[in-house]
Amino acid sequence: MPRRGRTHPVVRGFDRGAEAYERGRPGYPAAAVRHIGRVLRVGPNRTVVDLGSGTGKFTRALAPLGSARIAVEPTAGMRRVFERVVPHVPVLDGTAEAIPLPDGFADAIVCAQAFHWFRPRAALREFARVLRPGGGVALVWNTRDEAASWWRSVFAVADRYHRKERAHIGWRPWKREFGRSAGPFGPLHLKEFPYAQRAPVETFVDRVLSTSSLAFQRADERRRAAREIREILRTDPATRGRRVLTLPMRTEVYWAFLK
Repeated sequence: MPRRGRTHPVVRGFDRGAEAYERGRPGYPAAAVRHIGRVLRVGPNRTVVDLGSGTGKFTRALAPLGSARIAVEPTAGMRRVFERVVPHVPVLDGTAEAIPLPDGFADAIVCAQAFHWFRPRAALREFARVLRPGGGVALVWNTRDEAASWWRSVFAVADRYHRKERAHIGWRPWKREFGRSAGPFGPLHLKEFPYAQRAPVETFVDRVLSTSSLAFQRADERRRAAREIREILRTDPATRGRRVLTLPMRTEVYWAFLK
């Protein structure tokens, strides 16, 4: 098995932001999970690896499919929370470019809110090593609905910090790595699912604080940002006086198969 790979420096912020991540990040629609089960043939007597599993949000969502699940997560803080909230699923220390599993181990690989952090060409080579013949990969993102003006205002706080970390690996054009004649995977397919997060106000504060750009900041910067977010939610006409908020989203599911 390969040695452990390196991660982008900004990813280290997730180590101390793991509790906010667990409190603030939404789950995933059951319809999206069922779709992955169908297209990747994930079910009983199959093995799926959740790469960049974080605190296990998507690992938990996969449970109804009945497959064996293994999680891989490079940050210790995330793994500690994972072990507490998903104690029945093993979580390994590793990266997408150096997965601590043997050749031909898995029937499918999933990555939720994570693939944009990977070095895509190296990661896909490693996926191909770990997958069995005919295996596939699913990449999942919950994306924000820009029609919600209050969320645009709140997320602008994180975007201000995000401009300071333009070395973020996520800006690399990862989609073009699929379907390359020399690559191990065929073309990407995409299906979108409507979704929404309904939660108390403080959950949305945690959600923004758990983004990479804010999780990476010093504690005093995070406290300053939290105060600003709470003030926006207290005064915005769409959220003022409300204890529970609903944020419309869509969930994007990409998938591809080994050639």
